[in-house]
Amino acid sequence: MAAIHLSFLILLLPLAFPSAFAYEANPQPKKTQVVIEGMVYCQSCDNYGSWSLSKAKPIASAKVSVICKNQRGQVSYYKASETDGNGYFFAELQGFEMSHLLLEHPLQSCVVKLVESPLEGCNVLSNINYGLYGSPLRYEKKRFYRKDYDVVIYAAGPLAFRPAHCDAPNHY
Repeated sequence: MAAIHLSFLILLLPLAFPSAFAYEANPQPKKTQVVIEGMVYCQSCDNYGSWSLSKAKPIASAKVSVICKNQRGQVSYYKASETDGNGYFFAELQGFEMSHLLLEHPLQSCVVKLVESPLEGCNVLSNINYGLYGSPLRYEKKRFYRKDYDVVIYAAGPLAFRPAHCDAPNHY
């Protein structure tokens, strides 16, 4: 008789505590928001001709572009982004989608390029960290977990514009 009461109670538990026993028959996978971050500088004339960013100064309101290509080499995503007052950009890739998880993953398919500097004295594109052809992304284990979505942040190497005219270094 006790076994009957116990099995009856087990059957009633989901009715008494529906939220504790609720589950979705087809749970929806969490959405993942992709973000790309980086810095843009003005390279010092002291380092002209190198990739050194020693003495470089951040550029506010500089523009960069994020370009992603699909597995056929066609542009599948484009976004222009602007740096803040400290030369930092944080580009949320709203609407970015992948049709092939490996070949179209942001680490494989996306790059960041220099577009425009607001500084008249420092507006020549440089190829520091491949700013001309596309700086590859890296994953630095930055991730935020939200209730309905996750945010994954990838980083581009620091990019730099350079002055149009630098005096030749004096080597005495």
